[in-house]
Amino acid sequence: MLAVLAIVAAACAPTGAEADAATEQPPDSSTSTAESPPTTLDPEVATVESALRDMRDPSFPEPLIDPGQVLSGGPPPDGIPPIDNPFFVSVDQADAYLNDVEPVVVLEIDGDARAYPVQILMWHEIVNDQIAGIPVAITYCPLCNSAVTYIREVDGTVTTFGTSGRLFNSALVMYDRLTETLWTHYDGRAVIGHLTGERLEPVASPLLAWADFKSAYPDGAVLDRDRTGFRRDYGRNPYTGYDDPSGTPFLFRGDGDDRARLQQRVVGVEVDGESVGWTLESISDDSGAAVTSGGVGDTEVVIFWKAGQSTALETSSIDAGRDVGSVGVFLPNAGDRPLTFESRDGSFFDLETGSEWSITGRAVEGELAGAELVRLPHLDTFWFAWSSYRPDTTLIDS
Repeated sequence: MLAVLAIVAAACAPTGAEADAATEQPPDSSTSTAESPPTTLDPEVATVESALRDMRDPSFPEPLIDPGQVLSGGPPPDGIPPIDNPFFVSVDQADAYLNDVEPVVVLEIDGDARAYPVQILMWHEIVNDQIAGIPVAITYCPLCNSAVTYIREVDGTVTTFGTSGRLFNSALVMYDRLTETLWTHYDGRAVIGHLTGERLEPVASPLLAWADFKSAYPDGAVLDRDRTGFRRDYGRNPYTGYDDPSGTPFLFRGDGDDRARLQQRVVGVEVDGESVGWTLESISDDSGAAVTSGGVGDTEVVIFWKAGQSTALETSSIDAGRDVGSVGVFLPNAGDRPLTFESRDGSFFDLETGSEWSITGRAVEGELAGAELVRLPHLDTFWFAWSSYRPDTTLIDS
């Protein structure tokens, strides 16, 4: 990766107005410390396509993105350190320091349920883990509020992922430690390096409120913040004020899609190459729960929204942000049986049997109790990121 990053860095020598831009600071830079995420980034942009084509290694493929748009984030690779040896505690133990409204990334595979608190991911961005025998990388990018989990296996070989110290479209760029190829966290694509063109398999891992995880998985495991291997100010948001629908994305150099405000929150779903984004306003209401039915290409989906999750990126304390709610995206079927859903009194019900369902897609009361909907991967994210990575997306805003 050093060779790849050196060539990318060569594209970023500041000149003129670009040199002046190098002094730009991210949110909350006044409270940053040596323990904090990087606070001085190098946003210069240039083109190095000719240099890449002249590389002596004939196996080096053409990049999928302009390397000059891969911006320096300041730290070296793994300067924001991933957690490679995660430890876990019980729900009761974690409840001592997690507030009910705090966001956690939830991953369940074959009955093994785990929560990865955003108060930890904020400072590490990647957790290399194994769950139910499956190697996974749980990834989170604060700048676009995107949590995505991938199976960390490339061409049949298991690897781990690190932070490259770079951004593309204001989103985390990862590297695999097998080949040091650069990958965009947002869509799991290998974009610069020997594996260019490969794509990681995503696993559904929604952002839910801690209270919802406790209720759904009382015997689940929670990433331990006392044994990360690092000392960080867990619980503090170093990006105070960043979740502002009228704000400007940090180090975003794209044109921006004016169908919505750049930092407006959306729920993005992609199925078989088709993508749709729903604004938060279109899927939520004041009743505490809402159901939205829709389609992504030829696939019918149902979206559950439930109040009770705070945004981690608004105030200095992760548990004090405004309520943005939790989202689940599912296929609207119990086995082969199509279902129609509605919300009542803050809960979800199917019209066919009257069974009650949770935000995790499990029937908790009624004829179908114990049944589970198929969960689809989705992103709770900002419009600028969703639209720049998926420019042909449909937007639903009503």
